[in-house]
Amino acid sequence: MKIPGMKGCRNFYRKCCNMRYQEVRKGRFLHRPNRFVAQVELNGKVETVHVKNTGRCRELLPEGAEVYLEHADHPGRRTQWDLIAVKKGKRLINMDSQIPNRVVEEWIDAGHLFPDKTKVQREYSYGESRIDLYVETPEKRILIEVKGVTLEESGRVLFPDAPSQRAIKHMKELQRAVKEGYEAYLFFVVQMKGVEYLIPNVETHPEFARTLLESKEAGVRILAYDCEVTKDSIFLRQEVPVIETVSLLYGMAEPVADWYEAHRRDLPWRRKPEPYGVWVSEIMLQQTRVEAVKRYYERFMEELPSVASLAKAEEDTLLKLWEGLGYYNRVRNMQTAARTIMEDHGGSFPSSYEEIRKLKGIGTYTAGAISAFAYGIAKPAVDGNVLRVITRYLAMEEDIGNPGVKKKIEQLLEDVIPKGRASAFGQGLIEIGALVCLPVGTPKCADCPLQEQCLGRKRDLLDRLPLKKKEKKEG
Repeated sequence: MKIPGMKGCRNFYRKCCNMRYQEVRKGRFLHRPNRFVAQVELNGKVETVHVKNTGRCRELLPEGAEVYLEHADHPGRRTQWDLIAVKKGKRLINMDSQIPNRVVEEWIDAGHLFPDKTKVQREYSYGESRIDLYVETPEKRILIEVKGVTLEESGRVLFPDAPSQRAIKHMKELQRAVKEGYEAYLFFVVQMKGVEYLIPNVETHPEFARTLLESKEAGVRILAYDCEVTKDSIFLRQEVPVIETVSLLYGMAEPVADWYEAHRRDLPWRRKPEPYGVWVSEIMLQQTRVEAVKRYYERFMEELPSVASLAKAEEDTLLKLWEGLGYYNRVRNMQTAARTIMEDHGGSFPSSYEEIRKLKGIGTYTAGAISAFAYGIAKPAVDGNVLRVITRYLAMEEDIGNPGVKKKIEQLLEDVIPKGRASAFGQGLIEIGALVCLPVGTPKCADCPLQEQCLGRKRDLLDRLPLKKKEKKEG
């Protein structure tokens, strides 16, 4: 979502923003006896401090964590310090749950989002709730509910960190407001810098994830911004993608695995899935049709049935077996990898994703396929078929030629792989892409186990997705 006047008012926003803390000191977190206070070592003494966030925050406050405290100018209060921020790895995270509303209000006051605003009001009563901000322009009435986000995992953020019926209530109110002619926003303030995207925390609160998607479909606008955070300040920085459709992925996992077990094709490498055979088949299947690969695979496996035989094969034999498949560097890389396995792993195929990924010529897809199909490890195998299925299912209008999009889908899928069914789920997605969710012509939606939930089908986007932008030619 592009914000009007973003460049023109950024500097003004920074200059006029009052989101600064006074008299800040660094301490070391020791213990949190309850939601409201913590024990912190400060200047060699143990201080009881007020925690300005009543959430669980367990992943943020391990013993020994570097924290930042603001001196509280409240003479009658028992605690003289407020815990406002914590260092997690190289990232500084603001924990002050009272600050997101003020940050957004000042950002809007500085001219962002609604440059023609005529009124900004805090704590606006609507229905049975008090919505954080009410904004008026000459033509619109706008409600904005603000949520602070502090839970980060592997570069992405999740909300909520604990079940939140209050958030559900607010989203329902925003849905009703849209029907009554308001413009409504759910605004996530990510209280840290440099995250990749935000997703609803389905495992912690599945109802929130479902309601978030319902709100999006009902016309509530979902925004998220990360922040520039220092020990004594916080400013909105830049927009962060929100993947509100992630709850649909949890609902697809078992149906995909069930469908695969009922409809899978009989292919030679599937009859007795072991790592070497899966590896050979996956390398052969790159740029080659399944039917053509069958005879090459059977001939190759008859001649070179093991890692050891591949490692010591003569080059003439190797190239002859590969003749017709093209891309001879692939089989040369396989032999290099086979020799690595013999030398570094005693001839046994590596059994962890990380070790498989280190082998010559093996990328994330092939490593994921071997891990899931041969070992049952919960790793995704994302190829063109899977990218097509997922972008259509979630109606993702993002360029699949961007490596970041594939990485995002790999992360999302890894979270939802059903326990004990990594192989069926991974191969099921590939099989649906190959047989049902076709790249050209009309997809066979009537045969798809995902047809009822597929957003691409509901929004009539199947002929447009996946999106792959053409590279611009120079000259």
